[in-house]
Amino acid sequence: MFSPQEEDLLKRELVGLFGHINKMRRELAALQIPTASGEVFASMADTLDDIVENTEVASNTILNNMEGIEEDLGELRAKGDPAIDAVCDRITERSNAVFEACSFQDLTGQRITRVVTSLQFIEEKVNSMVRMWGRDELAKVVEEVTRETQTDAVLDEDKALLHGPQSAKEAISQADVDKMFSQDDIDKLFG
Repeated sequence: MFSPQEEDLLKRELVGLFGHINKMRRELAALQIPTASGEVFASMADTLDDIVENTEVASNTILNNMEGIEEDLGELRAKGDPAIDAVCDRITERSNAVFEACSFQDLTGQRITRVVTSLQFIEEKVNSMVRMWGRDELAKVVEEVTRETQTDAVLDEDKALLHGPQSAKEAISQADVDKMFSQDDIDKLFG
């Protein structure tokens, strides 16, 4: 049937293929390790959605205030003073530049939406592979990967404390922070 050399080559290829499949399983298992707020992909998509939302809120605040400034300029122009009109014209030019610059929010939102769509596509493909191998089998690999990660990971204490900006759902409110410190505590810090 096969020569000894062909049989040996076939065995080596099978062992190599088996190694690649196991590596893929380990990578998939690592992707399936849930975060504090859920699965990895959901967490990434939620973070990107928060970025779009926060950017939109900030842009709307800027635009609303710029419109208010334009109304105030209208009142000043009504005075009929040429010197005031000249200053108002310069302010209007700068206001228009701010309006134009705020268009970044729409472009940013579109780009992030494309990234979220790509993440959702990848998530679908990963989930289909998880279904193919079975959750129980991957759960075993997840346990193994988790043990290795815990054993190998030496976290820098400062980095463990840094979580970056949190979504409004998870963040501690300023009122909660204020409850933690009295004015005396704050004075002692800066005193």
